[in-house]
Amino acid sequence: MTPETPSFKREMLATLPSLRAFAVSLTGRHDKADDLVQDTVMRAWAKQESFEMGTNIKAWLFTILRNEFYSQMRKRGREVQDSDGLLTERMAVNPSQYGILDLGDFKRELDKLPDDQREAIILIGASGFSYEEAAEICKCAVGTMKSRVSRARSRLQEALQVEGETDYGPDGVSAQVTAMPHIG
Repeated sequence: MTPETPSFKREMLATLPSLRAFAVSLTGRHDKADDLVQDTVMRAWAKQESFEMGTNIKAWLFTILRNEFYSQMRKRGREVQDSDGLLTERMAVNPSQYGILDLGDFKRELDKLPDDQREAIILIGASGFSYEEAAEICKCAVGTMKSRVSRARSRLQEALQVEGETDYGPDGVSAQVTAMPHIG
């Protein structure tokens, strides 16, 4: 099977929703995420001969996306940060549904996590990768990945004051969101 066969294209296209969700979680903005996914697809297409059909294309594409994101961050240098969320809160309209409020709280706390922990919990919890796959994407040991996820979960539970399932939601919106396989 040659790299130009429709199978490569089909498998890559099937991964786009997951790639976009991961890109949104890294960039925090849908427009930047779309650009990042486009750059990733272009790089993957140009390097498709280095991909071995039958292996995990999702992990391969996530690695390309992650590397592209960090390359762009290094090139951009420092940007204005809104780490306390004040600028974002002034621009946002407060929703009336509790589930949306809970999701907003979660997103703010997720954004406060150290980059390595946020990346780990998104790869494992939201993108469905195994610890082994996530460790490969991040180029770290499996134990390191498990530790990052554990620390991220603990920080989120503490910050959100979540002790059990009933502490988060439950309304129609939050039930749908927490059942979704992707954050984004």
